[in-house]
Amino acid sequence: MALNKVTDDNFNSEALQAGALVMLDFGATWCGPCKALEPILAEISEEYGDRIFIGKADIEEAPKIAERFSIMSVPTVIFLKAGEEVGRFVGAERKDKIVKKIEGYL
Repeated sequence: MALNKVTDDNFNSEALQAGALVMLDFGATWCGPCKALEPILAEISEEYGDRIFIGKADIEEAPKIAERFSIMSVPTVIFLKAGEEVGRFVGAERKDKIVKKIEGYL
């Protein structure tokens, strides 16, 4: 399953209206660790289905969202509940660690 593309234009309608836990991956096309994280997030998206909305935001295509969440390096993954940040991690993480974080927020 492909990750949901999130941009400055669709952030409110896509991510904030998801009605589920939102996991937003900030990355860039030139970022190696970002590319390594993408298949892991795609697997998680398949496994969790509608219980979690996983979005991918390219910091160069979504600078307003990146600024809103003070993204200083990529990859950075933030977790949102009802539009409010409840957690984040910076850098590529192993799948088991990400799943543990998700379970703590569900």
